[in-house]
Amino acid sequence: MNTEAINTILGMKVRQARLSRGLTLSEFAELCALSPSYITEIEKGRKYPKPDKIMRMAEVLGTTYDNLVSVKLDPSQAYLESVLSSSLLRNFPFELFGLEASDLVDLITRAPAKASALIHTLVEIARQYDMKSEHFLRAALRSYQEIHENYFDEIEEAVDRFIAEHDLAGEFPLSLDRVAGLVRSELGYEIDESLIPQYPHLTRYRSIYVAGDQPVLLVNPALSPAQKKFVLARELGYQFLDLKERAITSAPDTVRSFEQVLNDFLASYFAGALLMPREIIVRDLRELFSLPTWQPKPFLALIDRYDVTPEMLLYRFSELIPEYFDIKLHFLRFHDYGDDYQLTKQFNMSRLMIPSGLGLNEHHCRRWLTIGLLKRLAAARADGGPIPVVGAQRSEFLNSGDTFLCIGYARPLTLSPNVGSSVTIGFKYDTDLPKTIRFALDPNIPHVIINETCERCPLTVEQCSARAVPPTVLEQQAQDEERQKQLEEVIAQAQAVIRQAA
Repeated sequence: MNTEAINTILGMKVRQARLSRGLTLSEFAELCALSPSYITEIEKGRKYPKPDKIMRMAEVLGTTYDNLVSVKLDPSQAYLESVLSSSLLRNFPFELFGLEASDLVDLITRAPAKASALIHTLVEIARQYDMKSEHFLRAALRSYQEIHENYFDEIEEAVDRFIAEHDLAGEFPLSLDRVAGLVRSELGYEIDESLIPQYPHLTRYRSIYVAGDQPVLLVNPALSPAQKKFVLARELGYQFLDLKERAITSAPDTVRSFEQVLNDFLASYFAGALLMPREIIVRDLRELFSLPTWQPKPFLALIDRYDVTPEMLLYRFSELIPEYFDIKLHFLRFHDYGDDYQLTKQFNMSRLMIPSGLGLNEHHCRRWLTIGLLKRLAAARADGGPIPVVGAQRSEFLNSGDTFLCIGYARPLTLSPNVGSSVTIGFKYDTDLPKTIRFALDPNIPHVIINETCERCPLTVEQCSARAVPPTVLEQQAQDEERQKQLEEVIAQAQAVIRQAA
């Protein structure tokens, strides 16, 4: 058990014993010849007193030294022990939300038995849905991004300094050779593209970082030049931002801490900003948004202009549009596996109703643009059509009427070419959106009624030919409502009989 957990358990025992004897903090401190502030630090798990002080506290509390220092808890509080010693509690970034781990501990120690029961419930839910600490840490990162609207000016300024220091302003778009040269000359790296293919189980990695006197970056040669550039630019980000804790593989196999998750994100942010400088992107966005009609060709041209993948481009849009155009948006990435469409990445500031979650075993609405693009991609691959595909759609939710302008691309994954990948960004329609994006009201943009999942949708097969499965959740809800209605009726009828008999 770690030191923090031991401190917390002692503090919890002291607090419980003090309260059970009806002692205020000041009274207890006086009897122990300690300051109230020091007792507070003990009860919050921040301090662990010397043995003589623990013995004095035990004497005042009518208990024993051994009982206070024991890490064994009552059976009713057993689940607290595992939580207090868990890596999640140690690594969760409470400070990002204005909290400390001790604040959570303080809440737990106010009613330990009830807290243990609650934690037991949460643990069982986590087990049922196979939730791990990394899921919580990545969710914390998404919240952190949303708090900052996915824009980090300090990283943008760091990129500006890097560009100025290395005289890169006139070299847009940066070539692969130029970025690789910077990695070799500035970081002292060796770049190797020969090793990964020799190990079949490693070919899913985009890159592997090997630390040493001369660091080695193993790069998967199957990546496109644009992807290799991003991998190398991210290494520049790690070093220029002085980010120490990091993943050694891309994508990461393990998540050790929130600092690792955050540093990996910041290095990727740096890479995207280096390859697509904000001044150039914002200027091009203004030109795109000034178009009176939706035109796919300019959006496709951006892929070649910036020499990036569609995902890099749209994710860069998601960083700059909220800051420079004051538009909330969402970003979605879906992968297809045959007829199975999986949401693999999301960022949501527009409050889009995204049915998601580890336990969700439902079928996303087949009318969503992102799924439509994947279907178009499959057809293009079968017919030899142009790739990537691009599209736009006005998506209106069936029940709420909330409407979003969605724009997206779809392409095959480079390392898994049988898997299609679709990325979209979406903006919620309001009175200001057409003022910023002139083509938002273009009648040629398809206007489609959508829902969350097939299982929750009331549209019939006749009304929606894209339905994948029957509306089982909706049908169950209707049965539950009818059962509740009949229950209320039978209770009312029984009560009426009782009143008549009286």
